[in-house]
Amino acid sequence: MRKVYIVAGVFVIVFLLLLKESFKQETWIKETTHESSGKQEKEEAITVTLHRDDAVEIKPLEEYVMGVVAAEMPVSFEMEALKAQSVAARTYVYQRTLEVDDTTASQVYKDEAQLREQWGSAYEENWAKIKTAVEATKGEVLTYDGAYITAAFYSSSCGNTNNAAEYWQKDVPYLRSVPSPWEAELQDNYESEKAVSAAALAETMGTALSSLPAITYYDSGYVEKLCVGEICKSGREIREAFSLRSSSFRIVESEEGFVFITKGSGHGIGMSQYGALGMALEGQNYREILQYYYQGAEISKANV
Repeated sequence: MRKVYIVAGVFVIVFLLLLKESFKQETWIKETTHESSGKQEKEEAITVTLHRDDAVEIKPLEEYVMGVVAAEMPVSFEMEALKAQSVAARTYVYQRTLEVDDTTASQVYKDEAQLREQWGSAYEENWAKIKTAVEATKGEVLTYDGAYITAAFYSSSCGNTNNAAEYWQKDVPYLRSVPSPWEAELQDNYESEKAVSAAALAETMGTALSSLPAITYYDSGYVEKLCVGEICKSGREIREAFSLRSSSFRIVESEEGFVFITKGSGHGIGMSQYGALGMALEGQNYREILQYYYQGAEISKANV
């Protein structure tokens, strides 16, 4: 009889221990689920303050990123290029503490009405593609030494990207020149021309012209300076004065004055969008694209 009591006692103790362990496991699962759910809700609650047409709009972050990707990169581009653009766009707004406008001074953004007008009957298909790219990179950003980077991007380079120090006069370690040879074959209007009168160029230079101005170039292929005698202007100054597509240009004389022939489009700093397309077509993924154009930067989750 005593043995029966002992066995019964052991059984009760084991049962109580198992019950306690089960309770602990259930509590852990609930806590973990609650923590995960809370983090997800916090991520979804992040908003962007968007200044548009003298008005302020509050947009959910990921919805805003979709509107930027749709506005800034052709939807026909490869998925990996669109993913790279998604991470760059998200980083861009985080680096600006979630407050931007919808122009090229920040990032161009288009809402549903604008995109429906632009895409017409292809809206649903195109939007689904953009949404897939953004959701695949949800929360991912680029950092350098623990801080969000300036994720500059533009349409196409001149065959190399530009050094930030040479265009912005500010050295940025992850924005240095790298070869970008894909654009010439992929972009239809890779080279463009802009006619400028002799009088307009003389006025910009601040001196009379007696011959074709002299041009010096950086190793990247972008113009360092344009000179008439001792008077010089930077490639950026000339680009901005005549609204040239890039600061990689040469000049030829014409009957009316001069013609600027440019390569690529944009300031050339950071990620070339057509370069990203070229890399994607070669089979490289969005992480490889981003780490190529933003050398030394890390891809990680944003601090939400």
